[in-house]
This record gives sequence, C-alpha cells and structure tokens, in this order.
Amino acid sequence: MIQPTLTATKKPQPSHYQEPKPLKIQVIKRNGTKAGLDIGKIRAVVEWATRGLSLNPITLEAGLTTRLRDGVTTREIQENLIRCALEMCSPSEPDWRYVAGRLHIWSLWKDTLVKRGYLYDDYQKTVTNKVATGEYDERILSYSPAELTEAGSWIKADWDTDYDYAGAVLLTSRYLLDNELPQEALLSACLLLALPETPETRLYWAKQFYQAIASRQISLATPILANLRTSTGSLTSCFITAMDDNLESIFNEVTNTARISKSGGGVGVNCSRIRATGSWVMGKKNASGGVIPWIKILNDTAIAVNQGGRRAGAVTVSIDIWHLDVPEFLEMQTENGDQRRKAYDVFPQLVITDEFMRRVVNAQDWTLVDPYEVKTQFGIELATLWGAEFEHWYQKIENSLGEKITLYKRINARELFKLIMRAQVETGLPYLAFKDTINRANPNQHEGYIPAVNLCTESFSNVIPGDKAHCCNLLSLNLANLEISEIPHLCRLGVRILDNTIEISEPPFAAAKNHNQHYRTIGVGCMGLADWLAKRQLSYRHLEEINILFEEIGYWCTQASLELAQARGAYPGFPGSQWSLGNLIGAKPVSWYLDNAQHKQRWVQLSQDIQQFGIRNSHITAIAPNTSSSLVQGCTASVLPAYSRFFYDKWAKGTVPIAPPFVNDYYWYYQENKALDQQQIVKAIAAIQQWIDTGISMELIFNLNQGVYYPDQPDKALKAKDIFDTLILAWQEGCKAIYYIRTVQKDDFKDSSDQCTSCAN
Repeated sequence: MIQPTLTATKKPQPSHYQEPKPLKIQVIKRNGTKAGLDIGKIRAVVEWATRGLSLNPITLEAGLTTRLRDGVTTREIQENLIRCALEMCSPSEPDWRYVAGRLHIWSLWKDTLVKRGYLYDDYQKTVTNKVATGEYDERILSYSPAELTEAGSWIKADWDTDYDYAGAVLLTSRYLLDNELPQEALLSACLLLALPETPETRLYWAKQFYQAIASRQISLATPILANLRTSTGSLTSCFITAMDDNLESIFNEVTNTARISKSGGGVGVNCSRIRATGSWVMGKKNASGGVIPWIKILNDTAIAVNQGGRRAGAVTVSIDIWHLDVPEFLEMQTENGDQRRKAYDVFPQLVITDEFMRRVVNAQDWTLVDPYEVKTQFGIELATLWGAEFEHWYQKIENSLGEKITLYKRINARELFKLIMRAQVETGLPYLAFKDTINRANPNQHEGYIPAVNLCTESFSNVIPGDKAHCCNLLSLNLANLEISEIPHLCRLGVRILDNTIEISEPPFAAAKNHNQHYRTIGVGCMGLADWLAKRQLSYRHLEEINILFEEIGYWCTQASLELAQARGAYPGFPGSQWSLGNLIGAKPVSWYLDNAQHKQRWVQLSQDIQQFGIRNSHITAIAPNTSSSLVQGCTASVLPAYSRFFYDKWAKGTVPIAPPFVNDYYWYYQENKALDQQQIVKAIAAIQQWIDTGISMELIFNLNQGVYYPDQPDKALKAKDIFDTLILAWQEGCKAIYYIRTVQKDDFKDSSDQCTSCAN
C-alpha cells in the first residue's frame, strides 16, 4: 500500500529491525488479465480528470490510497475515485462533480475499448455494425461509406469530458446503447435528422446540427435522442387527445393513450364533454357514473402499458372548471372514500375560464353543470366554447337553472379555488390551464379550439376527437452556452431540426399523424436562463433584459419558420389563420409590436412576409421543464431559477451533488428558487410569454419556513393568502398555465385572512 509522505523524522529502530516489504498489489484489468498496481497510471488519470479545474489532484489520489487491496479491479479503482471526488464536492469546491463526471466517462471509454477494440477511430464501422445488429435505423446507410467517414472526422472526443457526474450518468444510462459512445449517439441522430434535406446539402446540415448539439448549445428532447437512432418509439414528446361523450370515442382514446404510452410519449386527455355523475343514459336519469370511472380506466392503462418496462405511462387528465364532477375530481387522489373511484397515477388538470377567475377575485357564486344536459337543452357543446361566446351561453345556462337545467350545483368560486389550492399544497396538483388566455393566442382559431394543455403544460394546439390529436416535437436552446449574437443561427437550426423531425417520424395513431402534417407544430424552448442572467450579473427582477433576450428568440424562430415556408411551403392550415391575417406571436397584431418591441420595423416586415409566403409551423416555440435533460446539458432547468446554489439529490445509488455551471464565479448572482418571492417568477414568466407562441412550464415553489421571505421578521411566515395572490397574479399577468406547486418544509400552514385556507404539506 502506498504510504503518505511524512514530514517528521523517523524514530531510530532496534538493530534487528527490518523494513517491511511493500505489498505487491495485483490489479485485475477489464479484460480479465492481472498486472501489478501502477500508481503512475492512477496519477495520470487523476491529473487528466482535474485538468483545467482549480482543484488539487493530490487530495483525490490521497483519498484513494486507503481503499486499494490485492485483487482489486480497475473498475473498482475507478469507482472509488468517483466516490472520493463526490465526497469532496462541497459549496466551496463544487467542481469535484466534474472530476467525477470525467472519471465516469473514462470508465465508459475503457469498457468500450475492451468490448469492441477501438473508440472514435472508425465511426463508419460502428454504424455498419449497429445497423447489422438491428440497433440502428437502416436509413442511416443512405449515407455512403465515404460520407460516414467524413462525418466521423467531425467528432471531438473532448466534448465527452464536459459533463459533470449527474450529466454523465444520465447521458450514459438513459440515452446510450450497448457499446456506443456519446459522440456516436449525437452524430448518428444528427445524420438522421438531416435526411429530409437534399442529397447535396444534407451532410452540410448534419454537421451544423452536430456541432450545435455536441457543444451543448442545442438540446434534443428525450424521445428524439433516445428513439431516433433505433427506429423504435415515437420522436414526439407530447400529445393531447379529447373524448367525445360516447363509448366509441372514449375507448378509442383509451387505445390511443396506450399507443402513446407504448412509444414513450406523455399524453393529455380532455374529458370535459363526458356527462356528469347522475346524468341520463339511454333516457334514464341518475344512470351515469360521471367522469371518474373513465379516468380510472386511463389510470390503469398508464400502469399497464409501461413504456416498454421503463416506467409507468404519463397521463394528465383535464376537465373544465364548470363541470359538475369537479369536486370529486379534486378528491380522486385522496385516501378517503370509495377506492373504486380513485386514480392515483394520473396527473389532474383543471381548465379555467376568465369568468371563473373574475368570480374568484370577487367572491361570487359559480355554477357546476352537466355537459350532456346543456347539450340536450341548448344544442351546444360547452367544452368547445371560450371567451365572449362561452360567457354568453354560460349566462343563459345560469338563467335557466331549475327550468331547462336541473342537474347543477352552486358554489362560491373562491371557496372552490380554496379546494384547488389545498390539493395543490398537499400534492402539487392539479395543474391549471387558463383556457381563454390560451385560445386568444391560438393562431388556428379558424379551425377549432385548444381544450387543455399537455403533460408539462407548455405545448398545446387544436384537438378534434377522432380526427386530430395535438402532437409536438421539442428541443431547447441552452442559454448557458450561447451569446445573443449566436441566437439567429441557433434558432434557424432548432426550427429546421424539428421540422425535419416531423418528416422522419411516425406518430403512433392516425389522429396524431393528421395533426402532425396539418399543423406541423414544433416547440423550440430554452433552458439555462438562470445561468445566462448570473453570467451577466442580472437577476429575475431585470425584466427589460429578459424581454430583449426573448424578443430575439421569438423573432428569429418565427423568421426561421418563414424561411422554411419559402422553401418548403406553409403548413396546410395556414389559410385563414391568425398568421395569414398578419398577426404574429400569440395572435397579436403588428400594432402591439410597434408599442412593445425593441426592433419595431423588423416585425412589420415579418408580418408582411408571412402574409405573402406563409409560415411552415403553426406553433413554433414552447418552453418545457427539461429537469433531467438540463443535467445532461450542464445548466439550470428551463427558465426558472436554480432551486439551490448547491444541494445533493437522492438517486438510486446514493446522493449526487447538483450545482449551476458558473456557481464558482457568480455565486451571489444565482438566486435560489427555494427562497425567492414567487411573484418575481410570475412576472418574469409573463414577460417571456409575450414572445413564446405556445406555453411555458411554470413551476412555483413556496417556502413555508418562518423568516424566509421576511429577513427582518424572523417569526413571520408565508400565508395562504400569499399563495392565493400569486396564483391570481399569474392569471392577471397573462401566464397560460401553472405546472406543479411545490412547498418547502412541513410547517403548519395557517390562514390568517378570509382569502383562502390551506393545510400542512
């Protein structure tokens, strides 16, 4: 065993004393052979792993020496080094997580070298072998051997060493195939993404895609990166379907939910048209069991069709806030009551109108009704209405209570909102979707309406039961790794990648395929806003700078879709759309841009060009939560602040250190979301939303500890009224949806006002 260097003088020994012989440690290599321990090799690996970081490699080497033994494997040595590095990671020295990440990649390299005999030396051979074994989609062989060899020359092995430990582990465990290296996975995906290009230009575009993705300026959504190379599973991230009020439609959408889950997608199912509990069935009153039994079937489908054994299906189920079953809907995940009417494995979502929110603010009564009776008595499908048309018919319905409408319930709107808040503080759910805000911004109002939001609340468009199911492909720009001057190029790449994805993907059922081709919905998103702000010594209070950034992103993504329309044609639903009328992001007229944009005239020109040439994609931008993919990208998630400047996350193999990428240099400029006034977040998201044509995953975190938001009043804690005010503000400021509600600590959460009540988390 290696002994540490001693600075003290050795004590004199008796004349018969003999120095002990150094232990001969035999190491078992990855190929099974044995060799003597070579400390020089370990030292070289440690020096390589710490290169360029302000860390002392000797401390890592010293930590390892106590763990060596005869018969130790080189893999164990590597894992011991990784554990040592993770143990030394701290708020003062967070970069040890990068050392652990590099060591993890080193181990992957060595394993791959042993198994196949080479690393990045022969990409063309790797592709040929993986197509032969059925691991790669054979379409990649559309490229000639010479082209594959040229593509292999683009690879930079050093890009593998940019990941911290969390990112390296997620990348290798979630995305890589057996005997596949990170750059091979990224490059192969990019070659396939470039297939819709012309034969003369596809290699050019593949290189552009690869360089942006490998350098972590663009992040592909999980379905694209995980499924594209293998030709199994969908490339689409999210779907939304809607059920009509008949058995055929209900079970058709249950089947579609199963198909989506099988292919690894997340799905939203709107159930607002389904008749309520106590409604009529075949002319018999009180025969209907309402919405909950059908949600129960969706719940069990999500469990049964478990994404190829990887995890249970992910389904959000939505109903409109006027539906008679809303109170039971809010109770369907509680422990009390009839277990046959519970659904613990879906994600409930409420679709909320402006009229309801106004009545919440004014503490007025609200009426819950049965959609079947409304349809029978008034000849309208209430679920399809929004805005002034909804308010017109809803007033007529309320004027007919006890006459035409016999199945209803009156409840104070604020009291109902209290029930929603209580469920959110207890469980984080339901999601809230602001229906009128969403549909006012819908560019395709001429062809229908948006019933609800997707599983992560950022992506949505028109849905027609049995005909068109919302279908969207996503990627994200990594703001941590780009400058504003790079935005035009990266936006063009992002839009092009996703439009190409539509061409090469095969949605799992017909209604999704119809939607994909008719609306060509994509979602270019962002992550790493907290890093972008910290590098510039800004905060979430700097709304002007945030506005400028997202105006650039919104403009250049829209411009990119225009340019594709000039080359490839507009999406089929373009005639009659808000785009065709000259309205731009969020269906806003040009006059809005003249009042609010930094660069006004370019928006005027953009409007004119789109009216002349069309636009390729009906929806272009959407900001997903990308919690896991941001770890792979080495940045903060989405556009939200970092939860903490440094913390440990619990994983299956232990705790993993998590920290923002620039925390060493900009520590105090990282605002911690766990202690940040969430009204700041709401205002920042609202500012961003002006330039994003679909939605933003806005998770809110409320800290229930005393003194967190009131440093001068250590005994003062957040009240239920504060959360109430924040949710109301989100609606008033034009946010389209609220994702999870998170709370920090399990303190008593008492209401000291008449606004609402809540309970302990």
